[in-house]
Amino acid sequence: MNDPWHTLRQFTQARIAQGHVGCGLPTSALLDFQLAHAAARDAVHQPWDVHRFVAGIENLGFEALCLASEVTSREQYLQRPDKGRCLDEASRQVLCAGNNEPIDVALIMTNGLSSAAMDRHGLSLLAAMTDAYQSSSLRLGPVCVVPNGRVALADEIGALLNARLSVIIVGERPGLSAADSLGAYLTYAPRIGNTDAERNCISNIRPPDGLSYQAAAIKLGYLSHQALQRGYSGVALKDDMPKHLLD
Repeated sequence: MNDPWHTLRQFTQARIAQGHVGCGLPTSALLDFQLAHAAARDAVHQPWDVHRFVAGIENLGFEALCLASEVTSREQYLQRPDKGRCLDEASRQVLCAGNNEPIDVALIMTNGLSSAAMDRHGLSLLAAMTDAYQSSSLRLGPVCVVPNGRVALADEIGALLNARLSVIIVGERPGLSAADSLGAYLTYAPRIGNTDAERNCISNIRPPDGLSYQAAAIKLGYLSHQALQRGYSGVALKDDMPKHLLD
């Protein structure tokens, strides 16, 4: 007897139509689950080679600025989310001491909860994003690289860089179908105290199984221009981008 669920498996990475042996899973399905779980754990705990990443940014022709959050270890990052939302004092002084003329977009890159995602996709996504922004003549600041950062860290950095928008690229929380996904969070008028309701998020950036770099960059560019024109971001800024722009 044909099971229609088996046909649906080709359209999703979700664990459907796994089959069963008695009241348990087949060995192959169980092993696949355990492998995915191990990959998710490794993505969280894998060290991020920041120096190599910074070299990659410079090879793309951009200035990289190394900063630090208040986190002192990966263990503390997982246990104290609040410390990942704030710059340490040395980084704050670096930004305050700079000649921060107004810019349109502050770009921040952090490994977040998946160093694997940033290692695999970070530089390629950054290249696509900067191409999209530069083609529309938006002024970009240095690319801020911050290990162990949380999304709200972009509020402080954007404010100190005198930016109209902040965009932070972060390794997303690994799941059992994706351990290497990046998310992009955009905030208009960044300042300490912004809420998540004031951000727009583009998630699941991880070709070939998720959103492509080019599609993410086009959508981010569109939302950025809409935010600058309308003077807000977040739940009030709807993603009404015409589909033909992605073609």
